[in-house]
Amino acid sequence: MRVVHGDGELAECLAAARREALGAFGDDTVYLEKCLERPRHVEFQILADRHGNVVHLFERECSIQRRHQKIVEESPSPALDAKLRKEMGAAAVAVARAVGYTNAGTIEFLLDADKNFYFLEVNARVQVEHPVTEMVTGVDIVKTQFALAAGEKLPFGQKDLSQRGHAVECRIYAEDPAANFLPSAGKIIFLREPGGPGVRLDGGIYGGYDVPVHYDPILAKLITWGSSREEARRRMAEALREYVILGIRTTVPFLRDVVAHPAFAAGDVDTAFITDHFDGWREEVPPELAEKALAAAAAAELAAGPVRSHADGGRAAAPTPWQTVGPWEVGRGA
Repeated sequence: MRVVHGDGELAECLAAARREALGAFGDDTVYLEKCLERPRHVEFQILADRHGNVVHLFERECSIQRRHQKIVEESPSPALDAKLRKEMGAAAVAVARAVGYTNAGTIEFLLDADKNFYFLEVNARVQVEHPVTEMVTGVDIVKTQFALAAGEKLPFGQKDLSQRGHAVECRIYAEDPAANFLPSAGKIIFLREPGGPGVRLDGGIYGGYDVPVHYDPILAKLITWGSSREEARRRMAEALREYVILGIRTTVPFLRDVVAHPAFAAGDVDTAFITDHFDGWREEVPPELAEKALAAAAAAELAAGPVRSHADGGRAAAPTPWQTVGPWEVGRGA
């Protein structure tokens, strides 16, 4: 993608985009579309059966992104009122009907500052952020998807669906937010996961797990629900404080700062949120937290036994606890 701000930039941006497209896909066809400055990214979950029934499960706000990829999602969107929600939902259903879509999918829109919405794309699959919709509607999207694929009819209509409360999801990536979100592979030497009322964790990692470089760096999805947006946000903040992953860099500390930021608390988000508020971000580790993390990680590492290095013919050594908690020093006694 290239953003063209004036006529003089068009030829150069067009040529660069065509070269990249040809190299990546073997096809240098490109198209032009309107560029929206600082839009919100709002998507609608849909379900459609083979009998002509299509419903939407309302919206998800997905504006907080890095490299055009979502890292925080929520439902409902703070930007939508009942009228706009109805209009966008109807448009999503119309898109699905127009192409004869069946099964689960997502119709994505961009929303400008004047509340005009524009079609972006269709994701013909269940998306990473589907749990926030499940939390506020009570619909098991994955189970329903299997039923639709088997040819069954939708068990409910649009009038049967409603939103209850608010849900927030944070994607936990094996990335270093302080290094432009570069992937962080290695061994997880200590893991403590959050829990409690209104907390859902979808993940598949464990202490001792080796995070590879060959796949998408997502480790888990952390979702919280509350009767209000603020309650869901506070639960997320607490769950992120409880979440400890040592041995690799992750987005957990970065997400703690995101959900605590006044702009996020106010629902004032758009696709430039990270650029505006977190450019040059660095983690601040409270001394007492660093001490606890070091002690826990050291105990876990000792229990796991020695790690061989390339020098002695073994596998590469994972980062030590001392390398993963940030700056530290040995204090001198009185």
